[in-house]
Amino acid sequence: MSAGLAAALERLVETDTRPVLLIDGGAGSGKTTLAESLAASWPGGGPVQVVGLDELYPGWGGLSAGSDAVPTLITGTGFRTWEWAAGRPGAWRSLDPTEPLVVEGCGALTPASRALAGLALWLEVDQATRRRRALARDGAVFAAHWDDWAAQEAVHWLTDHPRDLADLVLHP
Repeated sequence: MSAGLAAALERLVETDTRPVLLIDGGAGSGKTTLAESLAASWPGGGPVQVVGLDELYPGWGGLSAGSDAVPTLITGTGFRTWEWAAGRPGAWRSLDPTEPLVVEGCGALTPASRALAGLALWLEVDQATRRRRALARDGAVFAAHWDDWAAQEAVHWLTDHPRDLADLVLHP
């Protein structure tokens, strides 16, 4: 973890009664890996809730719907997951509104969600590297949807300007 990120995370934990961290970036940029690493090394320890937007996008065309759900994730007590294999809503996942929350995923950072979070990160990775990582992780399943997903990301980036909303831009 960089010194800048460590200092920002320390400030977040020290100043917010309920620390909320948003991590956004393109598919394959390392959002999940970073979220898990930060939760494991959270200042002061303790439970940290991590929500990956993959848990709630309603299918491959659902980036916008997942993004729209983030403010409710932050202020609410849980969310309905998405059953990817069945193509339908899944189980309810409860969240403790008093415990720290890390939300990671494409679309996590919008003006509405940024207003509710104490720290926001953007992960900047070139498209070729992101694609290689994503396809190594998800294989042919993601390969069939890469172009459509990339188009949804582009709309999010043009509409919500997540990179500009971030406190820190990281290059993992």
